[in-house]
Amino acid sequence: MDAHKKHTGECEAPAVCKACEARHGGICATLSSSQLVELNKHSTRRKVDPGNEVIGQGERVGSYSNILNGVVKLSKMMADGRQQIVGLQFAPDFLGRPFYSESSVTAEAATETEICSFPRPIIDRMVGEAPDLERKLHSQSLKELDEARDWMLTLGRKTAQEKVASFLYLIATHIDPDKGSSTTFDLPLSRADIADFLGLTIETVSRQMTKLRKENIIVIENNRHVIVPDPRRLRYAAGND
Repeated sequence: MDAHKKHTGECEAPAVCKACEARHGGICATLSSSQLVELNKHSTRRKVDPGNEVIGQGERVGSYSNILNGVVKLSKMMADGRQQIVGLQFAPDFLGRPFYSESSVTAEAATETEICSFPRPIIDRMVGEAPDLERKLHSQSLKELDEARDWMLTLGRKTAQEKVASFLYLIATHIDPDKGSSTTFDLPLSRADIADFLGLTIETVSRQMTKLRKENIIVIENNRHVIVPDPRRLRYAAGND
């Protein structure tokens, strides 16, 4: 630390934070270096294998997390055991709801996922101390609300092909935000999960994937690897404005 920083009490952000995607695009982008230093002292990074829960529905919330890489599947279960996928989260999304003591959804790794977790009391306190952090969380909540409304339209009004194209466009634009050029990704969900998410049968999902492939809107390799040569054509197939 140089003389100026010693005099002013400033400090540098931890090296691990400087190289972190969430530092620049997630909630940590709103924190000062000193706040990052404090948060880093209590943070824990871990990898979650596909199919493993980050937190279960109804569980007490002891920590929140930044998604560093991977895709997290959110689902809700009914009293009789029926389950519905209600959303997906991607890096660098914040996983959790400040000031909520109990999780309303099950968060499960859909792919190999890495998260950075923080104790709940520290984040709850920082939200009150850092207006920019509060605004960032509020902004993410509004973004998720808008996406939920769009998904209501997808499920309620779109054709089967538009639904499948909408799902693929959702993945493409979150994994690779550069919508103007070709993008590639591995499907984060099985055909059965995609069918559940879209309210379709597995056979219908497979048929529509094949149709999109024959129309050269997508290329599928090894059953899971998807190439989108022109995202604008996929967006049109999804029926988006």
